[in-house]
Amino acid sequence: MTAKRPAVLFVCVKNGGKSQMAAALMRHHAGDAVEVHSAGTRPGTAINAQSAEAIAEVGADMSSAVPQPVTPELLRSVDHVIVIGGEAVIEPVEGMTAPVTTWHTDEPSLRGIEGMERMRLVRDDIDARVRALLNDLTPTAN
Repeated sequence: MTAKRPAVLFVCVKNGGKSQMAAALMRHHAGDAVEVHSAGTRPGTAINAQSAEAIAEVGADMSSAVPQPVTPELLRSVDHVIVIGGEAVIEPVEGMTAPVTTWHTDEPSLRGIEGMERMRLVRDDIDARVRALLNDLTPTAN
């Protein structure tokens, strides 16, 4: 019998940047070892182009991603909910068993860093957190 793959949901407000970056990085590092989802509390209409460019620089891909809403069904179907940043809020729903963890990620714009330099710093912070989470989820696979 094979063990069930852990399922992770990455959440931010618009689901066009940070949560999509985290999902792309997890897929890149984990392959098929982790079931990966990404959604937003108030999804936008498009992926952030600078986010996608920064992700592509490290060999991951989010170019075909589309912002999705957080749904009760999705919340009930995953093992871990990771909220990226302090703006998105996830209220538990009936039947949900996943813990909700918030990652307060680096925000270089608060230090006056903008553009691709900002996006690379955000990407690198999220990447380090994704790698640590992957190690926790699949300690024998790494």
